Amino acid sequence: MSFERLAELLFPDVERDAEYYERLYPPRKLPEGAKVTRLAPSPTGFIHLGNLYGALTDERLAHQSGGVFFLRIEDTDAKREVPNGTELIRSSLRSFGLNFDEGALEGGDRGDYGPYRQRQRAQIYHTFAKKLVLEGKAYPCFCSEEELAEMRAEQEREKVNFGYYGKWAKYRDLPAEEAECRIRAGQPYVLRFRSEGDPSHYLHLTDQIRGKIDMPENDQDFVLLKSDGIPTYHFAHVVDDHLMRVTHVVRGEEWLATWPIHVQLFAALGWKCPKYCHTAHLMKAEGSGKRKLSKRKDPELALSFYRENGYPAESVREYLMTLLNSNFEEWRLANPAADIDGFRFALSKMGISGALFDLDKLRDVSKNVVAAMPAQQVYDAVAEWAKEYDRPFYDLLTADPAYALRVLSIGRGGKKPRKDIALWSDVKPYMSLFYDELFTREEPMPQGFDASLVKKALSLFCETYDEHDTQEQWFAKVKAVASALGFAPEVKQYKQSPESYPGHVGDVSMFLRIALTGRSSSPDMYEIMQILGRERTLARLNGCPV
Repeated sequence: MSFERLAELLFPDVERDAEYYERLYPPRKLPEGAKVTRLAPSPTGFIHLGNLYGALTDERLAHQSGGVFFLRIEDTDAKREVPNGTELIRSSLRSFGLNFDEGALEGGDRGDYGPYRQRQRAQIYHTFAKKLVLEGKAYPCFCSEEELAEMRAEQEREKVNFGYYGKWAKYRDLPAEEAECRIRAGQPYVLRFRSEGDPSHYLHLTDQIRGKIDMPENDQDFVLLKSDGIPTYHFAHVVDDHLMRVTHVVRGEEWLATWPIHVQLFAALGWKCPKYCHTAHLMKAEGSGKRKLSKRKDPELALSFYRENGYPAESVREYLMTLLNSNFEEWRLANPAADIDGFRFALSKMGISGALFDLDKLRDVSKNVVAAMPAQQVYDAVAEWAKEYDRPFYDLLTADPAYALRVLSIGRGGKKPRKDIALWSDVKPYMSLFYDELFTREEPMPQGFDASLVKKALSLFCETYDEHDTQEQWFAKVKAVASALGFAPEVKQYKQSPESYPGHVGDVSMFLRIALTGRSSSPDMYEIMQILGRERTLARLNGCPV
């Protein structure tokens, strides 16, 4: 039985040849050096931090080089698909500032290299599978589950590598007539690749992140098409990456072991391999060591964790860039106000050992990111978050946007902006002192001062308070209250002779601060009083229990 006859028997419905698809999907017309990258998730709706980590690499490589970043959906496993899974993936990535140039986008495919869903590409895969059969590089295998289990048990007894290879490749050299009889009888089969690899020979590969790597050739006759005609990941992604003209494949280091399979398959199909970039795992400190972030153990692996807890997308992206490129923090120090896209991302600056992910460090980064945002941007982001996760606070914010903006504008801008906010969920407690519905007294007055003295200080200030005073006039009145009570009007005076005074002007300011805000640390008091207004200010000061 000839290869041609076998190919026709296996693929009677395939009418087009490989050259048809080569013409249909020609090399892209892009500037020299432009990179084409893809994100290719399954439509499970779940996309995690590791996916975002790799997607940022994809996006930067493509967009910094004038190339293309596209979304392909690998939906060959229908059991894993969830309703709206693809849209959940798109919206999650979009919220972190990742936008695709083409692919399986809202409203359908966009781009000239689709379909971008693997389930719609069955004819393409079968065409190239037929090509491999025609060339004697693939064959039907009729192994049952029981036969495969028996083979594995025997390999275990003999203490040899598991897999379908060499003498274990039972149907590799099945007589043609028997193969035809089994097919015509309707016996289930898979299509396997006929490997000519020898694991005693080594491939000399170059990873764009890890450098030169020597790996043994693959000798496994791996599956190309499952018994239902659906391609395996190995086969489908090779065909898709070639026809979609991908130049750089970014994927996790867990795929390193399969690299020789993919190199072998590209060679068998007569295609040039894309460049592979295997990223390091995201790690978490545990005890004296560290471990890979886990879906089961670590809620922070899911991107939904950041949305629900109010982490600004800009902050997550900024922090991930510190993990992706070793020189990013140095660049940020030199360019504190620059857009993150101004940073020149480089594969050569990526680490090869696991990057340690630290939520505390993310919070610190986020404080800097939020501090640099204009008040309107903060307001819009907080309102959007609160609308979904804290509706009562959303109602307060949006009842008077101008008032909320005045609050969020305190200490914003300038060389040393305030850094009170790391998460959008921090905003409610931060702003609570400005809303009577949320205001609570969190801290008592400083110890060591008689209650009557504190009450007198508050009373004297209320007698002189004028909301029309400038900040300088306002502070002069605070100093006057201090002097009237025998406190030092200057802190340095008190330090020179502490025994001569019951306290200093800073103590009087603290009385006012705690009475007004209920806390010892707050934004500028003068600004707070201006926003609260005379009536609410005096009510807070006069009504403070001492």
